[in-house]
Amino acid sequence: MSQRSEFSPDTVPVDLTEAGIAVEYTDGREVFYGGVPEKVSGELTTAPGKEVHVLVTDPTETEGVLVYVNDRTTADSIIAESGVGRVLVDQGEETTLFPGVTVRETGYRTIVDADPQTARGRVFVFEEDDMGERAFEIVAEEEGAE
Repeated sequence: MSQRSEFSPDTVPVDLTEAGIAVEYTDGREVFYGGVPEKVSGELTTAPGKEVHVLVTDPTETEGVLVYVNDRTTADSIIAESGVGRVLVDQGEETTLFPGVTVRETGYRTIVDADPQTARGRVFVFEEDDMGERAFEIVAEEEGAE
């Protein structure tokens, strides 16, 4: 397996719809995360072995930053042209993706901890593999209790 690099994300256009969330990469391609994200509060522990993407929108919810966590399959050249960020987190480590949003690795699972007020936008987590995908929105404690 070749060595992969970390990349800082660019701001990319985001479209939140009833059917899901569309993100337009800086190279013109678009990804669509289908379905209504499940709301969770505090931290989210992903299922084991999943690809994890974290999207933080701006307050207008029309743009944001998208970061791939521990993606080791996408070539550096594709990541560099897409505007997506990439972080590589070793087991037992924690890193800040964005103010108010941290990720840590526990082995096969990624834990995303977010405070949407500090992040000043909405925080979405997408986990996927060949078997399917799930979408989550990390919300403030009082909002998650509804």
